[in-house]
Parts: sequence; structure tokens; C-alpha cells
Amino acid sequence: MIWATILVIVAVVVILPFAFEAQRMQINDDMRRRSSGRFSGPTHFRWHGPENGPVIVAVHGLTAPSIVWHGVIPHLTSQGFRVLAYDLPGRGFSDVVHGPHSIAIFCDQLRDLLLAQKITQPVVLLGYSMGASIVTAYAATHRDQVRSVLLLAPAGVVMRETLFDRLCRILPGTGDWMHAAFAAGRARRGSQKPAEIAQMQTFQLARRGYLPAVLASRRGALTEILEREHRILAKQNVPVGAIWAEMDSVIPLVAMGQLAAWNGAAHHDCVAGASHGVPYTHPDAVAAAILAMLAVHGQIS
Repeated sequence: MIWATILVIVAVVVILPFAFEAQRMQINDDMRRRSSGRFSGPTHFRWHGPENGPVIVAVHGLTAPSIVWHGVIPHLTSQGFRVLAYDLPGRGFSDVVHGPHSIAIFCDQLRDLLLAQKITQPVVLLGYSMGASIVTAYAATHRDQVRSVLLLAPAGVVMRETLFDRLCRILPGTGDWMHAAFAAGRARRGSQKPAEIAQMQTFQLARRGYLPAVLASRRGALTEILEREHRILAKQNVPVGAIWAEMDSVIPLVAMGQLAAWNGAAHHDCVAGASHGVPYTHPDAVAAAILAMLAVHGQIS
């Protein structure tokens, strides 16, 4: 009887996190109608700025969706740029994509969105954290579509992860359970965020597929080191700028030296006092660095 009770308790403990995931809400048509953007198939996106301006495509990182750019975008549109920001699969209002989340999957999404929006002129690709890996990989294989590449706290070079994140990533089965059981709580206890970001985090943690998408990206896109792609960009003379956060514990400043070794022509800037949440904690400084790099690249007067 005691052993049967123990087995039942163990079974409940194992199953409960996955049961909670199954009970989370799914994105439905009503949510889509109330969202502030538009949809291209499964992808939620939004245009900002003048219709005839040169295009900047902004790609967010692992956890927070395109809302991370909201403080940066007005600075770019005020200079005449048209900004396209969108949500990666399973984030924000975009649909979930099941299975591995390799960089190739994200590049396919970006390609499909550009095609659907009939963007034919070369664009500036702006990527934050994991989004920087995506735009780097995309630019390396689509040179004719790219004016320049701007990277903010870029993944794909040198990255640090917590012990919890590492165990979730490398342990099949057990890691899935750990992530399902504890990742949401850890996210809620994280550093203070602006109200808009915190509200979106609450929404995402309540939607089905978000936590599995984050784990799939940790196991896929974030494991990919992009030395080859950065060397291709250097060889093809693609203008590249990288903006770093001085106090970043996820993408340390040592990554700047590594990227410089791969691409000696890349320009670098650093936001003083900023951590990995730099686009929403220091949007004015980030925007100023972006505009300065676009000026260096000859894409703004």
C-alpha cells in the first residue's frame, strides 16, 4: 500500500507540469483580432513608420517578443525608416511551430514574411540576442537582400547560461520536466521589467506552446556558433555593426573580441551600465547607437 501511494505521488509529480501546459490557453481568432498587428499565415507582425522609407526588419530574441523594440522604433521612424517587427514562433501572437527550433527554421520564417510583404529592395536586418543569430545566418545566404546587419547583444558568438538552463537543454526527458515545472516561476522572479514587457511576459507564460518553444530554441538555435556565417559576411563586404551591453551576464563582452576576430570590418559600440535587457532598459542609447552605425554604413545622412 505504501509503495502504491509513493508510485501515485511520483506519477502525479511527473505528469503535473505537462498537464499544466496542456491547460494553457491557445492563441485564437479573437486574440488575433485584438492584437495590435497583422498576420502573414502563422506570423504576427507590425509595420511602423513612413510607407516609402528604407526598411529595417527587427528580430527579437529568445523570450520576449517584438514588443522589446517599442522604445527603440520611434527613434528610427523619426529618421524616416520603416520598421517591420514580428514575433518568432510561439512568442507574442505568432503560432507555435512544433519540433526543433534551428536557425534554419527561423530563417525560413523571415524569408516567407519578406516574400508575403513583397519586400524587394535590400533591407537593414536588426537582431537582438537570438535574433542576431537569425539575421546573421539569413544575411550570409541572402546577400542581395541585405543593406547591412546590426546586432544587439548577439548570440552565436560567446554565450553564458545558468546551470538550470544548461541542465534543461542537455537532459532529454528530465530537462523537459524541469523546464515545464520551474521555468515559468523563474521567469516571474527575474529582474524588474517595464510594465509593458511584464504584461506580455504574463500573457506568454499563460499561453500554450510558449515554454516548449523557448526550450526548443535553447536546444536548437542557441547552440549554433556562427563563425562561418560571420566570416562570410566579412568576405562579402556586408556592413556589420554590433552593440553590446556592458553588464550583460548572458552575452559577455569577451564576445566582442571574438566577433572582431571573425570580422575585422565590423563596427562596435557598448551601452554603459546595461544588462541583457538592453533594448527595453536603455532604448534611447540603443537607438542612438543604431543610427550612428547606419550613418557609418552610409545609410543615413
